[in-house]
Formats: sequence, C-alpha cells, structure tokens
Amino acid sequence: MQLFKDFLDQSKQLNQTPALLPHSYPLHPPSRQYKTVLLALKIPNLPAPLHYLNFISVIGQPNAKILRNVQYSAQNTATVMSSISSHMVGQLHCYSMENDCTFDENIFQFQDRENFSGAFPEFKLQRNDSELSFDLQIKISGSFCYFNKLRMGLAEYWSQLCECSGEIVYKDRPYTIQQLGSLEFARAMIFPSFSIAFYTAQIINLSNQRQLIVMQTRDGLNRILQSRLYLKDFNSKKIQMYDDGVYLRVHRVYPAVMTPNHHKMYLPREFEWIISNSKINVHIQSQSRGDFKFGVGAGYAGSFSYQIKINDEEISGESGYCEYIDCRPLNWQEKNKTGKLFDKFVDSVPVFLKK
Repeated sequence: MQLFKDFLDQSKQLNQTPALLPHSYPLHPPSRQYKTVLLALKIPNLPAPLHYLNFISVIGQPNAKILRNVQYSAQNTATVMSSISSHMVGQLHCYSMENDCTFDENIFQFQDRENFSGAFPEFKLQRNDSELSFDLQIKISGSFCYFNKLRMGLAEYWSQLCECSGEIVYKDRPYTIQQLGSLEFARAMIFPSFSIAFYTAQIINLSNQRQLIVMQTRDGLNRILQSRLYLKDFNSKKIQMYDDGVYLRVHRVYPAVMTPNHHKMYLPREFEWIISNSKINVHIQSQSRGDFKFGVGAGYAGSFSYQIKINDEEISGESGYCEYIDCRPLNWQEKNKTGKLFDKFVDSVPVFLKK
C-alpha cells in the first residue's frame, strides 16, 4: 500500500531532491482542467488576543466530504474562511463565483470583502469587514515544498514560506504585525471522490526565522496516508522534510461537537507529536486554547500553546496554529478496548484519545 501511495504522490521524491522542484509555480483561478482551487495564507505566533490569522479560500467545491462545508452548487461556489483567536461570528462566507467574484491571473476578488493580488515574489491580501479587517504585504522567501503532487497532473498542493507585514483590525482596534506565514495553493481535477477522512496540520514559528509544519492524513479505515514534518528556514531558503517515525498522539479531547454539516466531531485538547529517526529528534507537546472556529473544509481552526524539543534545542510559545478535520465514519475516540487493540494490526499508528 505504501509503495502505491509513493508511486501516485511524487511529493516526497521532489521535496528530497530540490533540483527537481519547479522554478515557477502555478497560482491561478479555476480552469477547464482544474475545477477546484485553494488559495490560503496562515500566520501563527501573533500577539494576544490575535494569536493567529488565517485566510482560506476554496473556489469550486471538490467532491470530498472532508473539504466541503456548503450544500450549494459545487462548481459555482467559493468559500472564504478568515479568523483570529478572539470570538467571531462571521469567519466563513460563501460566494457565487458567477455573481460575486472576479478572478484573473493576478487577482482574486470576493465581493467587496476580500482581495488577493500580486505576482511572485510579492503579494497583497486585503479584507474589509466590520468585525475583522486587514491589509497585509506578503514577501515570498523562495522556500518551496509540496504537500502533495499527484502524477498526470491530477492534483497538487504546495506551500511557500513568506514574511507578512501590515495591519490587522479587530472590532475597530488595530494591531501592527510582522511575522512569518505560510502561503498555500492547491488545484485538482474532478475526482469521483477523495479517500481522505482525517486531516490535521499545525504551524509553529520558531526563532531565527524558522517555521515548523506537522501534518497527518488518514483514510476512512483510520490508516495513515501521510504523516510528515517540514522544517523551513527563511534566511537560507532551505527546507527539511521528514516522514519516517512521525507519530501523532491525541491525549485529551473536548466534548463532542456537532458541525454545521451535522457531523459529530471531537476536537483535540492536549496532543503531542513525536518525530524520531536517524536524522532528527523532535518532541512537541501542545495544549489547545479552545478557540476552534468552523470553516476549514468540514472542520475547524484554532490555536495552542506548545513546548518543543528539537534535538538539544528547547522552545516554548503561546500561539501555534492548528487545523483539524475528522470525518472518519467510526467514532475512534469511543471504541472499547478490543477495538483499540485491533488498531495495532492495521497499517496505522494508533491515536489514543480519551475525554
């Protein structure tokens, strides 16, 4: 099974061989070939009460339960989530692509609320809203990596480390920021369905202009599809990727929530990542702030405090960024001891959860 996944997804090979990475990167609205496009900016480690900022636009809804949060016509719907840690009621908006949006090679306009414009290596992201507004300049570092890159051009998902500066206004109070972020873009052809049923990603900004990203995906049978760590350096423009010995443990969860899509989901309260191999040892302990907001596909985004040990270096902070979507058909958190014992015999690393 692992051989099949590595054959279909070329991202591991490309990330480990920088010379094979492209010199120009796609960033465009939906086309005849790619009916679904994602454009996102995620900034962790912002000062309180912000803690983080995200902007996630999905233009043309994919045929995947884990990625859809609306019930309207898929090919005419664009969704935009934009949130911070503080209480919000308007973090998610749906738009008609035909009536509310303007897309061009260098501009993504969603009504008169959100606007993304520019060209490599500099972009601008603006939002005009009574609850949350911002005006940000984005400078790309050149630290490029693939999260996914499927053969035959079926789909791809890339990330660029960037420096973000500007102003965020929350309920008429301005905050000036300058922080590392992750600019992300994905595109996909029309699939009959996606096998992903669980997805989580966390982003932490480290000292010396570095950024750490850990992410994991699973299928509906709880088997791991991908579990990785990316360590990025803004100054050197280097990226290290590890997918050997990358384990996620969720120790405590919040009481179950019912999503707007009528799906029962447990959100993580305390969790850790353990990355141990011959090249690096990383231990991340995380405590959620409980500020989860719906809108990342069929799931949530929020922030957390953390304690990290990377080899002999110890780091702690208050404002990591977390995305979490769990659409697995079984309530893995509620299984009895026999069911959990069975996990040891499947192609996965068990996730131990308890209330």
